[in-house]
Amino acid sequence: MRSIRPLLAATGLAAALALTATACGPDENSASDKPAASTPAAGSGDSPALPADLADKLKEHGVDPDKWRNGEWKNWDKDKWLREATDFVNPVIAGLWNPERMKEAKSPQKTMAAGDFSGDQGVTDPEPAPVPAKPEEKPYHKHAAPVGKVFFDAPAGTMVCSATVIKDPKAPGRSNLVWTAGHCVHAGQEGGWYRNIMFVPAYNDQAKSPAALNNAKPQEIAPYGVYWADWASTSGEWITQGGPTGGGGAPYDYAVMHVKPEKGTKSLEETVGFALDVDFDAPEAKDTDAMGAWGYPAAPPFDGLIMHKCVDRPGRLSISPGTPTMWRIGCTMTGGSSGGGWFAKQPNGKLALVSNTSIGPSTGGWLAGPRLGEGAKEIYTTMSDKFAGR
Repeated sequence: MRSIRPLLAATGLAAALALTATACGPDENSASDKPAASTPAAGSGDSPALPADLADKLKEHGVDPDKWRNGEWKNWDKDKWLREATDFVNPVIAGLWNPERMKEAKSPQKTMAAGDFSGDQGVTDPEPAPVPAKPEEKPYHKHAAPVGKVFFDAPAGTMVCSATVIKDPKAPGRSNLVWTAGHCVHAGQEGGWYRNIMFVPAYNDQAKSPAALNNAKPQEIAPYGVYWADWASTSGEWITQGGPTGGGGAPYDYAVMHVKPEKGTKSLEETVGFALDVDFDAPEAKDTDAMGAWGYPAAPPFDGLIMHKCVDRPGRLSISPGTPTMWRIGCTMTGGSSGGGWFAKQPNGKLALVSNTSIGPSTGGWLAGPRLGEGAKEIYTTMSDKFAGR
C-alpha cells in the first residue's frame, strides 16, 4: 500500500479553499456572517404557469404541462421518462423542495458501489489507505461557499448528491453553472433524466443536527436560496453506458447544470460570492501532491446534513480496457458525496476543480472520480455558449 504524503499538503489545500471562498465576490454579496440572499419558498402558494418552451417540449412527448406540475412528474413509465440529451425538461415547481423534503432526501447509494476492476490494464495504483472525512468548518458560507447539495426526484424517491459552483467563461462574475456527476442528473443506460433537480449552495450552513433543523430558519438551511436546473448536460458515454454501480460510463461520469433562482434574478456567482475555475488538463497523478474532495455524505454512518472533506495524494484507477483512468483518493465519505468537486492547487496557487466524486466501495474507504479531458471541456463550453448573453 502506498504511503500518504505529510499532512502539510492536506492542510494547505483545505486552507486554500477557505481563503479563496471568502476573498472574492461583489462587496454587497461577499460571504459574511449574515449572507445577503433570498430565502427558499415556504412550500405554500400556487406555482406559476410553465414557460412556453418547457410546456411545448412536454407536449411533444405527450405530457400535459398542468398535470406535470401537479404530480404527473411522478410517472416513471418508460415512455414518459425523457432520456435523450436534447430532451432535458425541469420546470420549476415553486415550494416543492421545502426544508422537510430536503432533509428526508436519500443518497443514491447504489451509485457508490465499486465494480470489478479486473480489466485494469495494469495501470491501477495500490488501493489507498482510508482518509477519515472531516467536517468542514462552519458557517459553510465563510469556508466553502461554492459547495452545496443537489436534490432530485428518481423512481426510488427523493435523492441527494453534491455539487460545486463553477465559473462561466461567457458570463464572467455572473456564472449560473454548477458541476456535478452524470449519475446525479441522468440514470444512464437503464433510464433517463431525473426530475425536479435543484441546487442549494452551503446547505445547512451552521451544521445543525436533525433535531435542530426542525426549528431552523430558511436562511440557515439555504443561506443563498435554492436554484433550479433549467438545463443539464452529461456525457454521451454516461447516457449509453452508465449503470447503478458506475458501469462503463464511470470514467465519463460528470455533468454541468445551468441553474436559475427560484426567487429573484441575481446570478448564482454574484449571490454566493465565488465560483471555481475548471482544469481540463490536470497533471498526472504521480505529479500531483494532493487533491481534496468535498461533499455531503448521506449513506451510513453519515446523515447527509453535514459537509465533509478529504485530502489525499491521488492515484490511478482503471476499470476497463480502452477507457481513461480515473483519479482515486483515500476517503471515508459515502453516497451523497457523489458529484462533489475535487480541487487541486494550480501553478498560480489558486484552486481549481479537477474532478468529481463518481464511485467508491459501498463500505467506504476510497473515492474515484473521472479525469476531465476534451469531452468534459466540450460539455462545459457548450453549456456556456448556450446561455451566453441571456
